[in-house]
Amino acid sequence: MTKISILGCGWLGLPLAKNLIAKGNAVNGSTTSENKLSVLKDAGINSFLVTVESESVSENTTNFLAESEILIIDIPPKLRTVDPNSEKKAFVEKIKNLIPFIAKSTVKKVLFVSSTSVYGDENGLVTEETSPNPDNESGKQLVLAEKLLQENQNFDTTILRFGGLIGADRHPIKFLAGKANLDNPDAPINLIHQNDCIGIIDEIINQSKWNEVFNAVAPFHPTREDYYTQKAIEMNLPEPKFSSEKSNIKKVVSSEKIENYLNYKFCLDNY
Repeated sequence: MTKISILGCGWLGLPLAKNLIAKGNAVNGSTTSENKLSVLKDAGINSFLVTVESESVSENTTNFLAESEILIIDIPPKLRTVDPNSEKKAFVEKIKNLIPFIAKSTVKKVLFVSSTSVYGDENGLVTEETSPNPDNESGKQLVLAEKLLQENQNFDTTILRFGGLIGADRHPIKFLAGKANLDNPDAPINLIHQNDCIGIIDEIINQSKWNEVFNAVAPFHPTREDYYTQKAIEMNLPEPKFSSEKSNIKKVVSSEKIENYLNYKFCLDNY
């Protein structure tokens, strides 16, 4: 049995924790909401109220990390304040404040959930060898946070960069349905289903693939117009209407390392 701490038991963290527990692991899970503590407990998770801010980290973090060998960090930047200047390096500061707690704990392996947004709107095939080139503040801070964790010698860090997240209760077509003049009709999609997110994390832990970087995107890249039109039809939603103007964005994120190095098989039926 491995003891694992998951910082951020939200849309992905909660079902991930349930999966890890079902496979015989002990899981500490954090939330920032007191109301959610009971939800975590009911799922068999050792629940902790933990806040990680740019100014400080709650003292409960020490107990949250106690006796854990692996820490999964799944807290998105959420940089959406009114004043962009107030966002600058806010997420990076959170990770800076968290690292001393990790370094003093029993944690020896860290899995950091990042995003393929670190590549910006690159054209062509994007692999793990592609240099990050973020074009928004969230991507820029994720790159800096990744580096801080990778450079720390007290633990081994694997970076997992997810594409657009989808699941049974989460799909972009719900926001795009019926809208008109949508841009980038011929840009390829780069999505990953919640089930595959969990499956890939499972394999990284099971195979002890640490000090690695993985791009996690399903090997399924139809155009935005084709894909979202089809999804609208399948879900009986109003079809989105796309601009006739062609896109310069031809970014395709490769899943080859996930498929070959981890020997992971995506469940394309979910897409």
